[in-house]
Amino acid sequence: MSSAVTQHKITRPNAVAVGTIVWLSSELMFFAALFAMYFTIRAVQGPAIWAESTELLSIPFAAVNTTILVLSSVTCQFGVFAAERFQNRRTGKLHQVTQWGMREWFATTFIMGSIFIAGQVYEYALLVSEGLALSTNAYSSVFYITTGFHGLHVTGGLIAFLIVMIRVSKARRFTHQQATTAIVVSYYWHFVDVVWIALFAAIYLIK
Repeated sequence: MSSAVTQHKITRPNAVAVGTIVWLSSELMFFAALFAMYFTIRAVQGPAIWAESTELLSIPFAAVNTTILVLSSVTCQFGVFAAERFQNRRTGKLHQVTQWGMREWFATTFIMGSIFIAGQVYEYALLVSEGLALSTNAYSSVFYITTGFHGLHVTGGLIAFLIVMIRVSKARRFTHQQATTAIVVSYYWHFVDVVWIALFAAIYLIK
């Protein structure tokens, strides 16, 4: 009975979760301003610069990188499910994915997020080598600003995952507070994933 009550308490909104949602709302406004800047400059500069610059983008590469980030939201949510049932680590062998705990799912999410950032850095290096640097033209400026700020947010999420996993590994038992922290971090991670999907559509698909 007490276990069922505890489980119910974890999924209920609390001050930390509500505060996080409010903060994410302000972040949403920030990215909305970036989108407005992107489309405004595009309208002012005209389609010629956009058409010329977007030819340098690799949509297949960006699509693969996007898929990795989107799938990391799935692994993150599985980590949340484990946290809600107070399973902080796996109960079986490493290859037995169905018995993974929060730490294994969050570690997988961290790896996938790191791959996404590495892919973004690789794309930047490739574009610079092809002559599209930050100060090349109006398109390159808004491209690096919008994707760069998102990359910083993803990096912040990776740091949050590390902090959660380190705290859990040092704790003697998995507590309600740690489970709540894991859930709040998942809110942030899902947020940056959704923002990237919108950015991917605006920058790579709508030419």
